Amino acid sequence: MLDQVAELVREVAHTVVLPRFKHLSADEVHQKSPGDLVTIADQESEKALTRGLTALLPGSVVVGEEGVAADPRVQDRLGDSGAVWVVDPVDGTNNFAQGRTPFCVMVALVRDGETTAAWILDVVADRLTVAETGSGAYRDGVRVKTRTDDPGATALTGVIAHRYFPDDLRAQVLAQAAGLGNHHIGRHCAGYEYPAVATDEQQFAMFWRILPWDHVPGSLIVREAGGVVRHLDGAEYRPVGHKRGLLVAANEDIWTSVHSTLFPDGRPPAHT
Repeated sequence: MLDQVAELVREVAHTVVLPRFKHLSADEVHQKSPGDLVTIADQESEKALTRGLTALLPGSVVVGEEGVAADPRVQDRLGDSGAVWVVDPVDGTNNFAQGRTPFCVMVALVRDGETTAAWILDVVADRLTVAETGSGAYRDGVRVKTRTDDPGATALTGVIAHRYFPDDLRAQVLAQAAGLGNHHIGRHCAGYEYPAVATDEQQFAMFWRILPWDHVPGSLIVREAGGVVRHLDGAEYRPVGHKRGLLVAANEDIWTSVHSTLFPDGRPPAHT
């Protein structure tokens, strides 16, 4: 199944998504909400992935970004028993629409509310990261593991994607972030940020808006590589959860170092 889905993801990326990169006409890009774009590539990619994934696993259902945009009730399927595919047909759509990289195609398989497998393809780099519960995480067939040490907060590099943070959380986090070695707003592509933690390109990433297609695939990859994915109150992230705010880290000690640096009194704002 891992190889079959990987082949499908690559095929859709190379035949549906990549040919439209830097070749979108104005009528092929639309705004779902202020600053949130959708393109014809997103729509056609999701349709192709849905056909292929449900054929590979008869009886399964798909929760995809564009399907949920059309009918928000589709997201409720994540809590169903049985097999549910979570699909982000183009992660990093704003990058894609503006002719920039990175952008990815992402798929995860959720069974009875728990993620069991994940695939993230960085389309332009043609770099595939996969994970299966209990079997580890792999990039292009080579096993990847997060770093196991904690060099200390001032030596850490990571992402604080604060665009959607509530004002009080943003103010608190950015005021304390000077205690971290290096942080940036990110590349507007969760499919890039999660594998970057898994491969030690960066040691942490922090998000607020938690849409399942953005975070379900990457969370399994980071965990299978040895990392930690938790809400800001310390609760483990699950696909069916509705909390906002996530802190992703290469290991337990780094999670604690980042969290204690950003929240020195141990308590993030109450609405998290």
